[in-house]
Amino acid sequence: MFPWCLAWNMPAQTNIISTNNLAEQVMLGNYESALFAGMPAANDPSEMAAQLSAAISADSLKAYILQLSSFYNRNAGSDTISTIRGIGAARNWTFQKFNEFSASNNQRLISSFLQFDQNICAVGQHKNIFAVLPGAVPSSGVVLIEGHIDSRCAGICDTACIAEGVEDNATGTALVLEMARVMSKWQFNNTIVFLITTAEEQGLYGALAFANYVQQKSILLRAVFNNDVIGGVLCGQTSSAPSCPGLNHVDSTSVRLFSNGGFNSKHKQLARFIKLQYQENVLPTALIPMNVRVMAPEDRSGRGGDHIPFRQKNYTAMRFTAANEHGNASNTPDYTDRQHTSSDVLGEDHDHDGNVDSFFVDFNYLARNTLINANAATIAARNVAPAPGFSVGRNADLLVMQFDQPIDTQTIRIALRTSTNDWDTVYTISPGASDVLYCNPSGQLFVSVAGVDSWGNESFFSTEKIVQNVATEEPSAESFGIELYQNRPNPFDEATWISFFVHKMPEAVVSAHIQIADLQGKTIKTIPVAVVKEGMNEVLYTHGYGVTGAFVYSLIINGVQIASKQMIFAN
Repeated sequence: MFPWCLAWNMPAQTNIISTNNLAEQVMLGNYESALFAGMPAANDPSEMAAQLSAAISADSLKAYILQLSSFYNRNAGSDTISTIRGIGAARNWTFQKFNEFSASNNQRLISSFLQFDQNICAVGQHKNIFAVLPGAVPSSGVVLIEGHIDSRCAGICDTACIAEGVEDNATGTALVLEMARVMSKWQFNNTIVFLITTAEEQGLYGALAFANYVQQKSILLRAVFNNDVIGGVLCGQTSSAPSCPGLNHVDSTSVRLFSNGGFNSKHKQLARFIKLQYQENVLPTALIPMNVRVMAPEDRSGRGGDHIPFRQKNYTAMRFTAANEHGNASNTPDYTDRQHTSSDVLGEDHDHDGNVDSFFVDFNYLARNTLINANAATIAARNVAPAPGFSVGRNADLLVMQFDQPIDTQTIRIALRTSTNDWDTVYTISPGASDVLYCNPSGQLFVSVAGVDSWGNESFFSTEKIVQNVATEEPSAESFGIELYQNRPNPFDEATWISFFVHKMPEAVVSAHIQIADLQGKTIKTIPVAVVKEGMNEVLYTHGYGVTGAFVYSLIINGVQIASKQMIFAN
């Protein structure tokens, strides 16, 4: 995981090419789908989830991680010639695994390198590894699953240290490999790309190269699932907020979904979509239930991952990360955690028999996270038609929805959200219903819709529309026509969105900020609002673990306190 504080000013990437033209043509939609016909995927989403669950193997994941850890150091600047050591050996082995999976499935998986020129750690050329699973409907778009293969120690270009990089990020690479192995026997409507990136640790450069490539080639990229630090279960002494409770805390039943934005964010909508698919298709029969947590921020505080270059180019993207993380990668003199050190290994050999007997990675936990990815990816790759556009408003105590087109023949799902990052309720409206729909609202609502096929598979949900509280009077002159909303989520444990709605812009905004204070009036934090605009305005406040109690936040514009509300820290 790349700490933003280590960003370098590097030359632009050049000569970004796929080494396999067929892989490129498939992503562009220039192919005959019959040539890549595979086993039809189960139409019923619960049945498909059950088949995925039966196929995903914790033993396979363990074997991949053991092999990846054997390459000694996978830094982007490490050896590219050796067959047993360095990034070159690691990427060649990964490429060969994709080929093996393809050979077991009628050559349906098309392997390639994504080669690009950029001076990183004194190496001028680098390669991502990816495999393309052609969809049944050419030109319908691509779903991308990614994880980075490179590892590092404290020195950003240290190629001499032992850098097995097991949690960060052999776990993510193994997850992507296992998804490619399991899913390549089926054919989905959309093409699926399994991407293993390099140079994440130096600045997300492998992901940036692929994002640049997708943009340059005008490839229709529908969604990006990034997996980074996804199999460890132990909390370190330090970890970047939003964090885990404390040293050696164990969590093998939660996973965090990070994504950019708050209100009306397509990235948050993707995270909620993933959680919904888990709750409805996997959870009812899961032997060990998982807590899928939709996080408020895009990533941990001061940190970044390979979903970000895609989001920056306006592609929908999110990140999976384990609930617990062993360190914040600070590598300060008193740093004792494993992340970004030679201690990021599989586990410990307590009886000194040459075999690890105490594992830092839980392979069954990693398998469950692989299933959450695969289940959502198979639904996303069905290319279900979206719901028509809509408008929404209030009529007394009812929510009224008006669709742009009649929905007599289409099932619609309506998601409502109030004070949390999650959907509070998801309604299903069967075909034949009126295009004016009613349900009982509760307070301020954020509303989005999705289309549903005949088997119950959803499209991605639309961006959100806000339904204001019914105003009892016009905003006062003192408030400038600005309404401060309750923070979301509230109570919250790690981060929260503070938002305000500008009904009418003041003549001039010289300064604006959110002030956080305790109940005694002591200021805890001041968050500047760079630009105040008409409509919704949002700022993210993150405090991490270790704070409890009630606090007050205030909106201050041009030195005037517009409004204040109370919020609760609940961890």
